[in-house]
Amino acid sequence: MSNDLREALKGQLSEDELKQFRAFDIVGDIAVVKLPEALLPKKNLIGQALMKMQRNIRTVLNQTSPVKGEFRTRDLEVIAGEQKTETTYHEARCIFKVDLAKTYFSPRLATERLREAKLVKPGEIVTNLFAGVGSYSIVIAKHSRATTIYSIDINPSAFDYMETNIRINRVGDRVVPILGDAREVVQKRLARKADRVLMPLPELTHDFFDVALAALKPSGGVIHFYDFGEEPDVFGPSLDFVKTAALKLKSKAELLEARKLRSYATRCYHVVLDLLIKR
Repeated sequence: MSNDLREALKGQLSEDELKQFRAFDIVGDIAVVKLPEALLPKKNLIGQALMKMQRNIRTVLNQTSPVKGEFRTRDLEVIAGEQKTETTYHEARCIFKVDLAKTYFSPRLATERLREAKLVKPGEIVTNLFAGVGSYSIVIAKHSRATTIYSIDINPSAFDYMETNIRINRVGDRVVPILGDAREVVQKRLARKADRVLMPLPELTHDFFDVALAALKPSGGVIHFYDFGEEPDVFGPSLDFVKTAALKLKSKAELLEARKLRSYATRCYHVVLDLLIKR
């Protein structure tokens, strides 16, 4: 928690309560908190304090469920400000419209999105298996000279926002939005086309690694494999999985880089492996 917010809540929350409220995300003019049960009676005080501290915030949402389901959504409750879940977010010279109740979106991955864009080489074809509202794909289009970025998502709401965001950012000449299940889309339309495959949904990467391999050109290419890792061996299990899975499909996975992206629990991390795939 920032010192400003701590000061704003002093006298309204005890020291023990202040310690329980740790972090929040800001997406456009919406702040998202995840309050423990003990703080729920004071949720409106916390929401108002956030709005006073950050003058650009129009709404404060409390996340009341984990991210869940095929469409990766979460339950949200307005605890201060306007009754809304849609906002406009700016990142890396891009503009994204997003409804936080209908689609999954994290501002904490902004650095990672730009890092990936800068890895893309001129002329590459990129396939994004889990594109959401188009954030990775559009940042890549804005900051690289990729020829085509195929952007797949199964969530109709995310797909609608993706189409809107492609239009807002004027990248429709290179970003191709596709509504559907990534496995079916690759099998029917995109097999053996990509130089680079993105898998920015760690909950599904193990189940869809064979799809990522099938999407790559016959000569191979690069896969960005997102996963969860725990200390003391943060990357080991993920690397063991991809190497074994690749061999079963007559390919070889070489590690180019492994990175911790963020901590989501004590000693637990959201990670990415950049993999060079050779047939």
